[in-house]
Amino acid sequence: HKDLVFFVRIQYRCNSSWQGTIQWLDGKKEQNFRSALELGNMISSAREIRSADKRSVTPKWEDKESAS
Repeated sequence: HKDLVFFVRIQYRCNSSWQGTIQWLDGKKEQNFRSALELGNMISSAREIRSADKRSVTPKWEDKESAS
């Protein structure tokens, strides 16, 4: 079982929540988030995608060529 690795960039704090960008480094995907709840949902979605292997899962992540 391989760990999931993320780089989280908090850009703003508004209405007692965070906004920023999360990069899923091994998945080479990146997405903006508008709240801490949405950030948590994206991490959960990445876990589902990783464990799904051959199941059909609707990802909430944008495909990126590199996570740089």
